[in-house]
Amino acid sequence: MGYLLLALSAVSYAVGIVAQTVAARRAEVRDRIDPGLLARLATDPVYVIGFSAQVVGFLLAFLARATLPLYLVQASAMSAVGIAAVIGGVLLKWRIRSVEIGSLGITAVGLLLLVGAAEPSAATQLPAAVGFGMIGVLVAVAAAAVPAAKVPGPRGAVVMGALAGVAFAILAIASRPLAGGPLAELPLRPLFWLMVVAALIGQALLAAALQRGSSTATMASMDSVSVLLASVAGLAVLGDRIVAGREAWVAGGLALVVCGVFVMAAVQARGPAATTHEVPKEAARG
Repeated sequence: MGYLLLALSAVSYAVGIVAQTVAARRAEVRDRIDPGLLARLATDPVYVIGFSAQVVGFLLAFLARATLPLYLVQASAMSAVGIAAVIGGVLLKWRIRSVEIGSLGITAVGLLLLVGAAEPSAATQLPAAVGFGMIGVLVAVAAAAVPAAKVPGPRGAVVMGALAGVAFAILAIASRPLAGGPLAELPLRPLFWLMVVAALIGQALLAAALQRGSSTATMASMDSVSVLLASVAGLAVLGDRIVAGREAWVAGGLALVVCGVFVMAAVQARGPAATTHEVPKEAARG
């Protein structure tokens, strides 16, 4: 069931990426952190569809975290980038370069290794010191977003996407112990509210990043940071397990996944003239 939830989550995330990209691109771009961006986007039906799909994807991934390790759940979410690229290429005529296709293939191989190495388990409780540390990291991310917002174009998308990745990694780490339930008591647990704040910060940074560059560059930088941080935390402090003798599979799988998304981010960061996925005017008008 956990693997089925992951597959459905990836598809839902992909739909959200495409819809949010279209909506964010037609919103006004400002060279500073724009508190009103999410409020303006909330009036756009396309963004609402994308955000709703992202929420469904998160809920499915949240349920999967009850039994599956973070290194697998976070890496599988990265497959949404490839699914989104296919959807965008078919429906919106986004240009997909051969190097991006190759990068997605590398990521897929890495994901298969992680699936083979994953051993289901329930998470241990998160130490209080780690929780306070994550609060400090969120504050640092919010502070770093101010100068990062002044970086224009695809490079700005990569920087903002990386910051969003830190926020979403904290969300993943906080949600792993919560996923085991009881779900009705979630609002009574401090980790739940840390998860909510991390989600809001990450969503705001993601929207700003999508305005500045391609969805591939944004999601690649975001996911590479999120996967690395969440995977390390899961193995170090949350009791995530690996099938005996397959530790190298996890190391190799994560290396391939990160390599694949890093190549995509690097290609997109070269500049809009050669690599940016353009949203057709017809799509931008809705």
